[in-house]
Amino acid sequence: MQHALSGIRVLDITQVMAGPYCAMLLCDMGADVIKLEPPAGDSTRRMAGARGGDSPGFNAVNRGKRGIVVDIKHEQGRHVVARLASTADVLVENYRPGAMARAGLGYEQLRAVNPRLVYASISGYGQTGPHGGRGGFDLVAQGVSGIMSVTGEPDRPPVKAGVPLTDLGASLFAVAGVLAALHDRQRTDAGQHVDTSLVEAGVALSVWEATEYLSSGRVPQPLGSAHRMSAPYQALECADGYITVGAANDKLFARLSALLGHPEWVGDPQFEDDTARVANRRALADRIEQVTRTRPRQHWLARFEAEGIPCGPINTYADVLTDEQITAREMVVETHHPTLGKLRTLGTPLKLSRTPLATGRPAPLLGQHTMEVLREAGYSEADVAELRAAGAVR
Repeated sequence: MQHALSGIRVLDITQVMAGPYCAMLLCDMGADVIKLEPPAGDSTRRMAGARGGDSPGFNAVNRGKRGIVVDIKHEQGRHVVARLASTADVLVENYRPGAMARAGLGYEQLRAVNPRLVYASISGYGQTGPHGGRGGFDLVAQGVSGIMSVTGEPDRPPVKAGVPLTDLGASLFAVAGVLAALHDRQRTDAGQHVDTSLVEAGVALSVWEATEYLSSGRVPQPLGSAHRMSAPYQALECADGYITVGAANDKLFARLSALLGHPEWVGDPQFEDDTARVANRRALADRIEQVTRTRPRQHWLARFEAEGIPCGPINTYADVLTDEQITAREMVVETHHPTLGKLRTLGTPLKLSRTPLATGRPAPLLGQHTMEVLREAGYSEADVAELRAAGAVR
């Protein structure tokens, strides 16, 4: 079956989350992704739940790739990487800025041997700027980018978003950059350097928060589940727990008020438009919850849905991953792994009608495809034996 990126070869020199997830998304789209690991392997192989040298977490962000082991600290290992890059379409790396260049594998150095190479760098702060040389982790980037300052409830200790938002955001921006660079290469026959970072991803995703500050000078504060620029749009308490409700415009607010038995709220100066409702969101939520606390969640969900008011339950992941809609959209797929057995992993949210994505292949064992890839690169059996004896590959 032809996929959208069939015929594109990606050299994946990344570890942990942001880089591997980016390369895996390209793999899902049909690219031949060769994951290059150091002799000890990607550190996520040893995360919680590891069996037989591999963890479910490693498989979750490396499925479908071919795996090789090359020691880029070894001179001959660096030569192998350069040779592979000379025929690759894309290289993805997430080392600290400057590390690849010091190894002779930076963008400018590899561009000299492959001018068509699209070279994507994902780092903590970016390749330039006064903090460009710093390393980065999602937790740190969520703090630096401001996300932690607006997450959680008011007057409580800072908390991070529950998912690694800057890691995944940087991955998605890198994928977009790679696809744009590949499209540009069709016109120019030239590759380019794609440079993005965790911190910039966090800042870029802070659209409403940055807008609040840039337009008013007010420093955004945490609001729990509430929206910064619209109300009511938040979690609301019912008799047996919480649901989410988004009556985020005048028409929906009027419908909500009538359903709750308080059509007079529409004419109340505190709630007459979105600006007023945002300014008085707490008072408005208190009034709504005086009503919603009288009945269980399913009662209100059914009534809100019948009236076309956006709403939903607050699911646990046990709920999410068995939900009929999630199942129907193939967001959970089975992967058969040589050491971990049958794994249930996430599918893809991207559906392409003519070139569907491929998500059912397992992650590689450590060094599983080293011989295969080196033979494809033109190395003879004697060459490979020499590299193995020198410790450059495994």
